Amino acid sequence: MRNAADVMRATALGSAILPGMPREKSAKPRITLIGAGNVAVALARSLHKAGFVIEQIVSRAAGASLQRAKRLAVEVNASATFLGRDRSKINIHADVVWFCVPDGAIADATQSLATAIDWTGKVALHSSGALTSDELDAFRRRGAAVGSAHPLMTFVRGSRPTLAGVPFAIEGDRKAVQAARAIVKNLRGESYSIRAEDKAAYHAWGTFASPLFTALLATSEQVALCAGLKQSAARRRMLPILKQTLANYEALGAAGAFSGPIVRGDVNTVEKHLTVLRDVPVAQQVYVALARAALAYLPTKNRKMVEKVLKSAHRGSGRE
Repeated sequence: MRNAADVMRATALGSAILPGMPREKSAKPRITLIGAGNVAVALARSLHKAGFVIEQIVSRAAGASLQRAKRLAVEVNASATFLGRDRSKINIHADVVWFCVPDGAIADATQSLATAIDWTGKVALHSSGALTSDELDAFRRRGAAVGSAHPLMTFVRGSRPTLAGVPFAIEGDRKAVQAARAIVKNLRGESYSIRAEDKAAYHAWGTFASPLFTALLATSEQVALCAGLKQSAARRRMLPILKQTLANYEALGAAGAFSGPIVRGDVNTVEKHLTVLRDVPVAQQVYVALARAALAYLPTKNRKMVEKVLKSAHRGSGRE
């Protein structure tokens, strides 16, 4: 039987666990991140802030990738290493191994680590939005629970997004799903289940919400050049209407936020737009595609007349 002094000493040390003393069930899992790119940076910072111990940041190669891993490791009190040829030097003891590498690199990373460490009892996650947990099946066969946990957020260099309030789409083995949900809860994110067969459509949705939306903004800048504006001025002057549009969308939904000539059925104005956009053919194609989407999904007037004008512009571009 332990004496009172032993118990007091263990309590004072915090992390010390005496022989026979059960580990706290609420203790956070120790985590290793594979990758040091934009997703890994945001995740590592959020995990560290939430009190998780990050044991290692593992880069895919030496050089610039390893240097990024080292910088991130210093920031979150972790160690940094890379996947060299000698897999015997890889030593991962973390409870959760989270792959934050590009989709095309997951298979290589999995092959590199499948037999390099003991996966029994571990949880392996990846952060791909398009791929399923089956990408980590090699770890599953070696005793790990595997899953995917994708944050619906954009990650670019020079930006520091928080993961608080961010939805994570999660699927995989039960143990992995439970672990991912617990981690996301600690990050103050929102987790929800997604079927493996829905991942591709889910990722396409996310692509519309950010990358293609950014492409639309870039197209808008090109149209602004036709109006005599410089690109930097166009970006600055678009911000108020963009912010209000998003505010309207949040409060009123797509139908309530829709405005402009198409909702009014103003065919003459649409014709003028299409005429001037002949000088920016890519922008004209985007205009026609989005106007057709508006006719399909949003309240509009003079639908048949607007559609006729759009078809005419499409024929004029030689794409029909």
